[in-house]
Amino acid sequence: MRKNLRVAAYAVCVRDGRLLLARSPAPDGTPEWVLPGGGMEHGEDPHDTVVRELEEETGYRIEVSGLLGVDSFRRTFRREGLRGPRDHHGVRIVYEGRVVGGELRNEVDGSTDMAAWHDLDAVSALTRVRLVDVALRLWRERPVNGRVSVPPES
Repeated sequence: MRKNLRVAAYAVCVRDGRLLLARSPAPDGTPEWVLPGGGMEHGEDPHDTVVRELEEETGYRIEVSGLLGVDSFRRTFRREGLRGPRDHHGVRIVYEGRVVGGELRNEVDGSTDMAAWHDLDAVSALTRVRLVDVALRLWRERPVNGRVSVPPES
């Protein structure tokens, strides 16, 4: 079985009671809301990753104002074409960010197709990835160990 490790960095940006999210297609093509951020490039610092990814996906420049925590998950994908099963381990570093410049825009030719602010009270009604819930709990609870328990994605 192939093994795959992906390290990524994301930011929780809350302003005036609203959360900044990006929209991305799920594996089945259904649009779902995700936290702005993404995969680290080899040799890149996670802080630099989240700043770069957020600007690419939303048009905003951010100041990283804190480290909220880390989410780690592991899934086995049964089959990937002719390549067979894959053991995937994702490590996601979650920061708090504050918008300091730029203008909201949608990403062009990237992994997301829309960026938008959502009322915090309305996030639970959105079609979203698990990381959004993890990140909001980290932001609200600020656990000393940087971890929260959220049910796995099905």
